[in-house]
Amino acid sequence: MSDPKPGEIQINDPIQGGEYANIAWLNHNEEEFQLMFGNIAGNSGKIVSKIITTPGHFKRIIMAMSENLKKYEEKFGPVKQAEANEKEIGFKG
Repeated sequence: MSDPKPGEIQINDPIQGGEYANIAWLNHNEEEFQLMFGNIAGNSGKIVSKIITTPGHFKRIIMAMSENLKKYEEKFGPVKQAEANEKEIGFKG
């Protein structure tokens, strides 16, 4: 991948198609938030992405996600929250 030009954002080749995630783990310490996204199918699963960011950026992400959910629900109607997956599948942290 070449260096981006000013004002340009590039997508890293392995993530161009995106990954499906149906579970997330969140953790934090004083300096950062860690988000791990996983895909569980049946009795197994895998981590598909891990994001580490600052508390300030994490707050901006939450605000942007809240605003986008609000816009989505205004256009398509209320979203029903998915039920938590309580199965033990081997991820231990």
